[in-house]
Amino acid sequence: MNIYDFDVMGQNDEVISLAEYKGKVVLIINSATSCGFTPQYDELQDMYEKFADKDFVILDFPCNQFGNQAQGTDQEIVSFCDSKYGITFPIFAKIEANGENAAPLYKYLVKQKDFKGFDVDHPITPMLESMLSRINPNFKNESDIKWNFTKFLIDKDGNVVDRFEPTQDIHLIEEKVKELI
Repeated sequence: MNIYDFDVMGQNDEVISLAEYKGKVVLIINSATSCGFTPQYDELQDMYEKFADKDFVILDFPCNQFGNQAQGTDQEIVSFCDSKYGITFPIFAKIEANGENAAPLYKYLVKQKDFKGFDVDHPITPMLESMLSRINPNFKNESDIKWNFTKFLIDKDGNVVDRFEPTQDIHLIEEKVKELI
């Protein structure tokens, strides 16, 4: 099994097979439009533009589960991403990343790569850890998605090769992408 075995919902309720991305390096993100990490869209769009012609794609799945920070309709989210950040990579229908109603793709992703912790040098890490430990004292030992802008790196064969938490430096992610393309 790999990501090509999954279908996802597009913006207009169309079913899209991830098999469409066979042979590409894929970065899958769960995003939010009103998050402290939302400015990462700038760096993600830059990375996409840099490598799109080298069989690289970013797949964006908005998710409102973390602080209600992806409010609005799918179309409103796309409009925001386009007008504020000039996003040109695919943005899919809003999903749930955790829990009973989690998208099957996300259930698969978290089984493939566990939570490895937040970047200890990131200034938001102490706040995230404090907040998450109040909700779930065992959060560090569970593989579920912790917050917006968690990223999964997929190789050209559809295998999950890495997971990056939102505190991870985008330049490190870019270096890992370069290794795969």
